[in-house]
Amino acid sequence: MLKTACQEQLLPGETLQEKWEFAQAAGYDGIELRGKGDLAFEERLPELRAALADGVVMPTVCVDMLHFFAAFDADQRADAVRQMKSQLSVIAELGGLGAQTPASYGMFSRRLPPFEPSRSEDEDRAVLLDGLAGLGEHAAAEGVALFLEPLNRYEDHMVNRLGQAADLIRELGLDSVRIGIDSYHMNIEETDPAAAILDAAPYIGHAQVSDSNRFQPGAGHLDWPAWLGALHAAGYDGYLAVECRLTGDPLDAVRSIPGHLRRNGA
Repeated sequence: MLKTACQEQLLPGETLQEKWEFAQAAGYDGIELRGKGDLAFEERLPELRAALADGVVMPTVCVDMLHFFAAFDADQRADAVRQMKSQLSVIAELGGLGAQTPASYGMFSRRLPPFEPSRSEDEDRAVLLDGLAGLGEHAAAEGVALFLEPLNRYEDHMVNRLGQAADLIRELGLDSVRIGIDSYHMNIEETDPAAAILDAAPYIGHAQVSDSNRFQPGAGHLDWPAWLGALHAAGYDGYLAVECRLTGDPLDAVRSIPGHLRRNGA
């Protein structure tokens, strides 16, 4: 049975300890943290250490920054790498597994005007490999992993499908860089999501879940038995981290997710 985690902003409570109490009662096995920019995640260390001492399970962090390691601007790239290295170090101190980030978010889409980015595909690839190399080496030194998240074509123009991420990781040759898959983005980009999971199986390190409409699992039309069955067949034994919007009563929605996933094969 796969473990489930809920992103912290979806859980009620003022402290991580209060959120963890609710999460456990709802059937979750961990809390996925959010890593805001300007080194805010590092500044939370006293809070995070106290939560860890109180038994809160925090396996992963998902980046929540304004720019990312493959930005067009060189200064923004350098700052994003610095911040991601900090997040990797913090999650390592907490005994976690790693940090998830896309290459970019909202920077450019080939599906929207002006349709052609300011960098060529070869230049994009060089930037991606350079950023992943630095982050992957830091992750390896800390004993954790960097999870590269493919986003849909409207949110990023560089890494949209699992196969693209796997190709980068193969060329990179670092075991500390894995794919962080997301069911919502896969629903848009993958012709056959289950087959994409099986094809990328050796490179998958983390999984985030929401339904086809970005609401909680069970509120859309995603084929959960096929998606979860593919993860099992791929040998994945990590967390299913809930990253979604909520429809209906928020607390009922959050409570419903572990049961829905387990009824459908988690």
